[in-house]
Amino acid sequence: MSTTSVSKGCFVFKPNAKKKRSLTAEDYFTGCSGRAENSKVRFGICQNLWDRIKSETEALQDELNRNVLDSLLDLARKCSSTHRSSDWASKMRASEIPTAALVLGVNVPDHDMTFQSLSELLQQSVTPHVASVQANECATLKHLMKKVLEKLTGAVVDEEDDDEEETEQMSAQLHRSAHCSFSTLCDWYNTKTRKSSSGTPGKKRSSPSKDEPPRPPVVIIFKDLEAFNPKVLQNFILICSLYIERLPLMFIFGIATSPSTVQHMLPHSVSSLLCIELFQSLSCTQHLATVIDKLILTPQFPFKLNAKVMQVLISIFLYHDFSVRNFIKGVQLALLEHFHSRPLSVLCCEKKEAVQNLLQLSHQDLERVRQLPSFKRYVEELDRQEQVSLSSDDGHLKDVCLKLIKKLHKYHKNYYPVLRCLHTLTCSLPRYPLGKQIRELHLICLESNVWESEDYQSALKLLKMLAKDELISLLQKCAEILQAVKSKKMKRAFVQLEELLDKFKQLDTAAETVSSVEEIVTSPVRNLQKKTDLFQLQKTLLEMNESRRSKRLSPFEVLRNEALEFIEGLVKNHLFPPESQTLYEVCYYSSSATVRRHLNATPRTSVQAALSSPYYYIQNDKLKAEDGSVSNAAPDICIAYKLHLECGRLINLYDWLEAYSTVVSAAEGKDPDSEDFGKVDEVKHARFIRAVSELEFLGFIKSTKQKTDHVARLTWGGC
Repeated sequence: MSTTSVSKGCFVFKPNAKKKRSLTAEDYFTGCSGRAENSKVRFGICQNLWDRIKSETEALQDELNRNVLDSLLDLARKCSSTHRSSDWASKMRASEIPTAALVLGVNVPDHDMTFQSLSELLQQSVTPHVASVQANECATLKHLMKKVLEKLTGAVVDEEDDDEEETEQMSAQLHRSAHCSFSTLCDWYNTKTRKSSSGTPGKKRSSPSKDEPPRPPVVIIFKDLEAFNPKVLQNFILICSLYIERLPLMFIFGIATSPSTVQHMLPHSVSSLLCIELFQSLSCTQHLATVIDKLILTPQFPFKLNAKVMQVLISIFLYHDFSVRNFIKGVQLALLEHFHSRPLSVLCCEKKEAVQNLLQLSHQDLERVRQLPSFKRYVEELDRQEQVSLSSDDGHLKDVCLKLIKKLHKYHKNYYPVLRCLHTLTCSLPRYPLGKQIRELHLICLESNVWESEDYQSALKLLKMLAKDELISLLQKCAEILQAVKSKKMKRAFVQLEELLDKFKQLDTAAETVSSVEEIVTSPVRNLQKKTDLFQLQKTLLEMNESRRSKRLSPFEVLRNEALEFIEGLVKNHLFPPESQTLYEVCYYSSSATVRRHLNATPRTSVQAALSSPYYYIQNDKLKAEDGSVSNAAPDICIAYKLHLECGRLINLYDWLEAYSTVVSAAEGKDPDSEDFGKVDEVKHARFIRAVSELEFLGFIKSTKQKTDHVARLTWGGC
């Protein structure tokens, strides 16, 4: 089954009698190179890791949005008719609609998660009547009304035929047509509330005002306020204000830019009908810092990213979309690529599971271990006999790899606490020599030895200028970090740091000794105030100069240097870059080019590649051609694209049509010597016009006023 051209129309192929089994994610994963058993194990580890990351990020998202969501829930509860006598409701006029302006930021891809959580919480604890609408679904008032009614009632609303004349008369008949729809909504709401309130038939009401059942509000969420048509939004608010007495409405505006958007979109006559309360969500940069802290800067997840991959993901976040959701998707892509492309990723798991998988490695997997660059460097430092044993004895290699895997896990267990301690000491220094965010310091440590950089030396100089109170508070924070780590080395470091803090506390008791030393040092200055001759003055100044040269450090300065030397020792012992660790390739994903290619899309390059090499997309053997050429059996748009590459800035449409007709005639198998070869008929002319229109739509050509029968070329070069 094949087609001669993509521009002829729609082609229907009947399915085969035998139904193919739908492939699962595991089937696609296990199709890679390597043993089937190994690939299944890797898929299980990958799936388990991603499930943990997903659950962790969802819990983190709920925790970060908890304050703003709780505030929105409180506002929604106040909108019930039973709360109309409250202080908050008494400030509202009768025709005002309670509105929450939720400023979420420019990270638009993350808004769906926030609104989904908000809708679920509202339906669980406040009201079952929640409707979320988007601008692309509500181009006109009629569409907006239809979407609101469908999502509130759950029924399909019949849409009348909407011709141009009816659309033009929409504004004139606005109230009449919309009133009917809102009347239907009011009747439905009264029916719903009447059913829910008829609970105890034997109980009599004392007064209808006091025992009136709670009327849950009807919440309408506008996810992307800036994208709505202002005229449609204004008319909808005007109509809703007329029904506020019969229907307890509430609006939630999702704002990406600024709260002033409401004033820009709505005139005063409309905005005065809203009682707006502003809510600010957590900034996306703070959200990203928390995600990196919980998912990446922790030994809880054995999968790691190297410096280049981290830099690509952070650059996409900072310079493209500010989306934490897309950042997590990038981590998921790196996770999948790592376990799919590296058979040794079977060891990228918890220590106990890694030990079990290591003992089950085949000879082929052990040969892959021997080919790792980090393992080669490790072997080169051993003696000759040990090198021969590792290259020939698989059992001995497993024993050595077992020790190296345990050492790699210990490295991660000690790396992150020391990284946090160094960040705690340097994040508040002037000009931030080691970065303001911990991710900046982490990137520096991933690339090279941090203690060899000039920024680290300047940070140490600034730390030596800190006052006693500032230094003690920072060291106490470091002690809290070390205390929470279950590691022998970190416990010893915590004990040493506690001893240093005790010495700092003992400095206050020795204040009298320090003051006496200062009095002796400054005594020559006091002698200068007495009357003396020139010889005596010169002698006194020389004594002061010698005393300054031979001045001893104060007890605080000595203790401060000791504390900084202790921190520097921790840094030099535990903040080695991961490339220095043997078998680091098992846990670290390093293909930044793959991540950039998948996440940073280049549509123009992809379109040109498809037009130049259609075989790789259609997989038809007839389309195979030499490099730089396109088969005459290719789709029309590919032939037209190839021919337009041979033209200059202006393309003659008639010449282009004749060249196209010649190529298509050759594809049809006509004799080149016949009279009909290359002749333009109606079918070829229509196909050519279709191909030219598609190229114009893709942006390769455009019409020009210089010559009526020419088009201008907009791109240069091939794929």
